[in-house]
Amino acid sequence: MQGFPNVFLVGPMGAGKSTIGRLLAAELQRDFVDSDHEIQARCGADIPWIFDVEGESGFREREALMVDELTRRASIVLATGGGAVMREVNRRALRERGTVVYLYTTVEQQLRRTAKDRNRPLLRNKDPEAVLRGLFEVRDPLYRATADLVVRTDRRGPRAVVNEILRRVQRLVDPLQTKA
Repeated sequence: MQGFPNVFLVGPMGAGKSTIGRLLAAELQRDFVDSDHEIQARCGADIPWIFDVEGESGFREREALMVDELTRRASIVLATGGGAVMREVNRRALRERGTVVYLYTTVEQQLRRTAKDRNRPLLRNKDPEAVLRGLFEVRDPLYRATADLVVRTDRRGPRAVVNEILRRVQRLVDPLQTKA
């Protein structure tokens, strides 16, 4: 779509950023990039390994460099890691270089979507629900402060979410648009 900005997806793990991002990129005929996948490809190691060796702070440093690089690209849809909003430098890069969409989901939905995923270092403990609730409390205000749009993903198919994003971003680009 001509004149359509870069779209950056933020939100918690299990919100559907990668799935929705791929569909959205296909619809827009743009490249899809997942910052976590890019970090893993560059390091030659998965995120749990990076967390184990470098700690969360080491991972966040890599993530900040990656967000800075990726948000400078043109014509992309970017899915960020759930914690990318923890650093102001990331929030600023996202806000200044594209349209930010917060894919909102409840903790209950996150639990269902991440239950069998072993690639989530922050959930490797006895009480993943408590971890997700704690992360939500801290991160939800940051997602909202960073986002141009908030789109709910619970109990909705990815295609419906993509269609809503397309409509709402187009209205930001062209506020006089009359389509529903």
